[in-house]
Order: sequence, then C-alpha cells, then structure tokens
Amino acid sequence: MDVFSLSLLCLFLLFLSFSALHFIFHKKTGPSGGPLPPGKTGWPVIGESMDFLSSGWKGQPEKFFFDRMAKYSAQVFRTSLFMEPAAVFCGAAGNKFLFSNENKVVQVWFPSSVNKVFPSSTQTSSREEATKMRKMLPNFLKAEALQRYVGMMDDIAQRHFASHWDNKEEVIVFTLAKNFTFWLACRVFVSVEDPNHVNRFAEPFSLLASGILTVPIDLPGTPFNRAIKASNFIRKELHSIIKQRRSDLAEGKASPTQDILSHMLLTSDENGKFMNELDIADKILGLLIGGHDTASSACTFIVKYLAELPEIYEGVYQEQVEIARSKAPGEFLNWDDIQKMKYSWNVACEVLRLAPPLQGAFREAITDFMYDGFSIPKGWKLYWSTNSSHKNPEFFPEPQKFDPSRFEGAGPAPYTFVPFGGGPRMCPGKEYARLEMLVFMHHLVTKFKWQKVIPDEKVVVNPMPYPEKGLPIRLHPRKA
Repeated sequence: MDVFSLSLLCLFLLFLSFSALHFIFHKKTGPSGGPLPPGKTGWPVIGESMDFLSSGWKGQPEKFFFDRMAKYSAQVFRTSLFMEPAAVFCGAAGNKFLFSNENKVVQVWFPSSVNKVFPSSTQTSSREEATKMRKMLPNFLKAEALQRYVGMMDDIAQRHFASHWDNKEEVIVFTLAKNFTFWLACRVFVSVEDPNHVNRFAEPFSLLASGILTVPIDLPGTPFNRAIKASNFIRKELHSIIKQRRSDLAEGKASPTQDILSHMLLTSDENGKFMNELDIADKILGLLIGGHDTASSACTFIVKYLAELPEIYEGVYQEQVEIARSKAPGEFLNWDDIQKMKYSWNVACEVLRLAPPLQGAFREAITDFMYDGFSIPKGWKLYWSTNSSHKNPEFFPEPQKFDPSRFEGAGPAPYTFVPFGGGPRMCPGKEYARLEMLVFMHHLVTKFKWQKVIPDEKVVVNPMPYPEKGLPIRLHPRKA
C-alpha cells in the first residue's frame, strides 16, 4: 500500500471514530426510550473537561454547574468529562438518588488518570481497591476507636506549633497545615512520627495530589507525569516501611493493634489470603492522601475565615480557652474535651460548606434507568457536586454569608450538606477529620490572633481549594 493510500485510510478511520463519538454524545434519545438530559458535550473527545477544570483554576468551581443548571436543568444536565459521556446530578435530590442507589443502578468510578497514578499491584481497578479498603477501615476510624488518638493528636499539635508557629512573625498557612495533617496521618496509619522521615514524603505527596485530576498527558514536566513519578517514589518508600514492620511483628517489637499497617499485615480476606506487601503499599498510599490532603485544605480555610470574621474568631476563642483553662499543666486534650467544642465544630462545618475540600465525585451507571423524566444510558459517568447544594439558596439562604448557626439543632436538611459524601460511600474518615480539625483549632486560637498579609488573595481549586499564595498571615501571639 502506497503512502497516499495509507493516509486516506487513516483519515477515513479517524472520520469514523469522530462520527461514532458524535453519534454517542449527541443523539437525543436514550435506550430507555426517554430523552437524554439537556446539555451539550463540548469539543470532540475532550468534551467540556477544560471548562470543568478551568472554573476551579479561576476559583469558581460552582460556576460550571450553576451556569448549566440555569441554562438546561436544575436537576440533571448532560456533558462530557474526561473523555466520557456524563450527566451531572444536581442538588439534594441528585445527591440522594446517587447515594441511595450505590451498587443498585450506579457504582463508584474514577477517571483513567486516577488508575494510572494509583496503579494496583493486583491489576484491579481503583474502584475495586476502594471497595476493599472501605471494608477494612471502619474498625479503626469509628468514633470509639479514635478516642485513644486524641491525646496523641494533641501531643503532635503541640510539637507542630512549637516548631513551626511559635516565635514566627509570618507563616504560610497552607504549607504548615499540610505538614500538620500529614504528620498525623503518618503517625496514625503507619506509626511514623519522626519529623525528618515525615518531611521526606511531603513534597512527593504535594506533587501527587496536584496531578491526580489533570489532563492525563504523560510527558516529562506535565503535572500528570510528576504525579506518576511521585507515586512510584512514595510506593518504594512505603514498601521498605512495610518490610521493616513485618520483621518487627515477627520479633515482637511491634504491636498487632498499633495501627492500620499492622492490621493489614496480619489480617486475611474471606478466602484466608493475606495481602502482599506491594498491595498494602497501594492501600496505605491512598490512605495517606485521603487522610491529610482534604483536612489541610479545611484547616487553611478555617484560618482564612477566622481572620476575616473577628466575631466568629471570638466565639471560637471563648469556647477553646475555657477548655484550656480546665486542663492541668501537661495534661492532653481528651475525648470529653472534643465533645465540648460544639461552636467550633459548627464553624468548621460552615467552612466545609463554603470551601469543601471534596468538590464532588463520579459514579457510573451499571444499567439503563430514568431520572427526572430523562434517560440515563448504561455506562454513562455521573457526577455529583457539593456546590450544587452547598451554595444553592434553595437549601442555604444567603449562601455566601458565613453563618455557623445553620448547623445548630437538627442542622441542614438531609443530602444538602455533603462535604464527606453520603450513603454507603460516605467518607469513613469523617470522624478522624473532625478530630484533627478541632485539635488544630484549639491550639491555633489559644496561641494566636492573626491577620491576612494578602487581603484579597485568590482561591484556586486543583483539585482541592487553596489560597493561591498559600495564605500568608502575620501572627500576634497571645500572652500566656
């Protein structure tokens, strides 16, 4: 075949591919007989992925959703994300449907970039690995089990603030929040608490987190390529930690119940099979990402809003200083102290409403079904967005106003406040996140007042929200 004929054949095949994609994305009727949800699918192949991502880069992730909700439907609209036909389910009704139909008509789904950054040593998908992990976590992350960690968290918080905040005129909050939450995650999950060892992981984890949900172009210098390299580096480091722990357990130098790592090494599945070390490294990697990245974003925005709202700061301070005064010298916080932090938690929840670390998540339709009069085809990817309810005046009047009283009494209506997801897939680390955020707030307000160095600092979402310059603040220590 000559070069000209080969070129024509390639063009013809390319035309057929785009025609097929166009037909799939633009046909108006679904397999259930009803119309597809209204919307548009954007550019061939990439769809509306760049609009979706760039709205976050510009600090307005909700704009992508509210623009389309206003134009097409406030309940569900059609789009194309990460090279997949998709529908976005909006508001409390959309959240309820997806959360309530897990493994009935929908299942969890991750973009291909996630599977490439977190490749499983067992050749299973991120979805299957996440399902296994969820079965293992509840015993460690439920409130009863976490009570024993409060004193340890308080100890690490004291050491963190002494090292990184005390005697400083200015600090970069996001950097320090990541340091604190990552230190805690390393200690709770794998019993690593040496600051030097923790810092060895810090930069690779930052690269990993920023490259998970990016355009999956694996070329040198791209965020996606840096994320893959960081993932490989961390996995090797974890493998050496796991090998050492296995040896320590065999020699009685480590406890079978000291952390999740020991549990993974000593627990078999329903078939009596134990996880291999590479498989455990995969799971610990995911845990460390989930255990610190979202919390560091939340802690940063707590500092931001308390700087902007002195009356809210004062309410948190009065609650926390009363707890501090009840403690004997050298006495750590305990579970009862955490339960007294009711106003502080309402403030933290309002921060999570306005700046949710988790912007939303994907599901996949595992069967054809109808929703709100529209046909949803099997295989379509379905997205729920925290902002479609969190910043919706239907559920939260004056949604841009900071108002912790929204969480008093019974709190928001079901399925409207979803920073941790909901249903069977609600984040199992919710209670753990509550503990670390409250311990952080306790030390922060009892030690300092502060002011923002950049009053109108831009917020970026990639994939979690953070101030563009990391939120530099000027510290004013409180007198002892």
